[in-house]
Amino acid sequence: MTSDLSMLLDRARAWAAEDPDDVTRAELERVVADVEAGGDPGDLADRFDGTLEFGTAGLRGALGAGPNRMNRVVVLRAAAGLAAYLRAEGTVGPVVIGYDARHNSDVFARDTAEVMTGAGMTAWLMPRPLPTPLLAFAIRELGCVAGVMVTASHNPPEDNGYKVYLGDGSQIVPPADTGIADQIAAVGAVADIKRGKPGTVLTEEIIDRYLDTVADLAVDGPRDLELVYTPLHGVGGTSVVQVLEAAGFDAPRVVEQQEQPDADFPTVAFPNPEEPGAMDLALELAARHDVDLVVANDPDADRCAAAVKGLHGWRMLRGDEVGALLAHHLLRTGKQGTYATSIVSSSLLGKMAAAHGQPYAETLTGFKWIGRVPGLAFGYEEALGYCVDPEHVADKDGVSALLLLCEIAAHAKAAGRTLPDLLDDIALEFGLHATDQVSARVEDLSRITDAMARLRSTPPTEIGGLAVERVDDLALGSPDLPPTEGLRFHLADGGRVIVRPSGTEPKIKCYLEVVVPVDPADGVEAARIAAAGRLDAIGAGIKAAAGI
Repeated sequence: MTSDLSMLLDRARAWAAEDPDDVTRAELERVVADVEAGGDPGDLADRFDGTLEFGTAGLRGALGAGPNRMNRVVVLRAAAGLAAYLRAEGTVGPVVIGYDARHNSDVFARDTAEVMTGAGMTAWLMPRPLPTPLLAFAIRELGCVAGVMVTASHNPPEDNGYKVYLGDGSQIVPPADTGIADQIAAVGAVADIKRGKPGTVLTEEIIDRYLDTVADLAVDGPRDLELVYTPLHGVGGTSVVQVLEAAGFDAPRVVEQQEQPDADFPTVAFPNPEEPGAMDLALELAARHDVDLVVANDPDADRCAAAVKGLHGWRMLRGDEVGALLAHHLLRTGKQGTYATSIVSSSLLGKMAAAHGQPYAETLTGFKWIGRVPGLAFGYEEALGYCVDPEHVADKDGVSALLLLCEIAAHAKAAGRTLPDLLDDIALEFGLHATDQVSARVEDLSRITDAMARLRSTPPTEIGGLAVERVDDLALGSPDLPPTEGLRFHLADGGRVIVRPSGTEPKIKCYLEVVVPVDPADGVEAARIAAAGRLDAIGAGIKAAAGI
């Protein structure tokens, strides 16, 4: 046996010895025994190949034993590090903890509560699996110094995660992330982490306060709207149905196979409404009953997706399209403040805000940045995240966004119009801003590093037939944006491509946009056809240039 393998086995045995979870301890002991018997050590090595990195997204990874997996040892250390950070910053006070319905989410939440009370903090635990935006709401509503949400959002079923918010109700950003990570690294043996009482389980009152706040966003008006809804096996179902009914809408037709929370997500390959096939059951139900609109949440209900009837059947709206519809409504109804989106979302929002005399801001990807924009009135990102009520939830909220979209659709229906008609109005006024995304999921992360290096060393001079007019290396930062890994290619005629690694999945993503003026004589559909051709060419061009 080599010395490296011997050291790996020693680390694994030491980890198993302090693991308080019978399941993961037995799992690791089986892996160790297999390696000792001459089996392939690859799985064991991967489990101990570093640790899950605590960053601005907190923690996220596959469930299992070892420091490179999500498990109780990792969570206990993360909770102890967070508690130490809060105490070092002088922010000792209540911490509220929420969780979704994934495997072990409730266990990780209870462990966190016990660590917080053991550190002299007050811990409030959500009463059951609930949407992430409800946790963000509770932080402000209850005057907490921090919040923890145990969720992996729309990741595959074998994953879980740990998202941290501070007292402003927004997700952590630098330098808080590195400060917490440093405290986690300083945590000693798990057995030495002091654990106190299980904390106080909140009553249903906090849920009712959130639902009432969301329902109040809908003003009096038409409510004739037939809906299909799916929570995709997640935790949004009860909340969405209650909010819709409280706002005066009829109960939606819910996709029965996906109605109840199920940590295995049995009907979808990936529990993400953006993924091919995830919305098939909802669209089939809509076609059978000829409804007006299909709406969905991801499993922790912080994102909202929608589908509409088009010329060739039902089609999913892109995140930028939903963002434009929500912004159009809020601007027309006089919502004052800054309208913000991320660098990978459409440039349309800036033009819409300017036309109504409202400030506009562009941030790095993620609501940890959008939610912190001063004077925020509305924020969105193309990955189906929308913040329509920043006064109460400084994060993306799939429940409130869904309600507002239904209100917009009901007003349009009462006027004999549809959401696609409203999108045509926007295109006529500002030009057709068409967006798309191409991505590559990888097994070997070095492929992403290689692709970024290739684009930097040999940047294309044209992409999809459009000249590259300027390249921004986002890793260098700018007066408006902190550094982030990515490249932005400015193309002729207002086109744009941004290439960046995903922050939550093993993917490299390319975000595409073209702007096509709309000739009233030809109509919006002609512009859409032209835009689709340009996007296809740009997508093929950037994939070839990146070698993905």
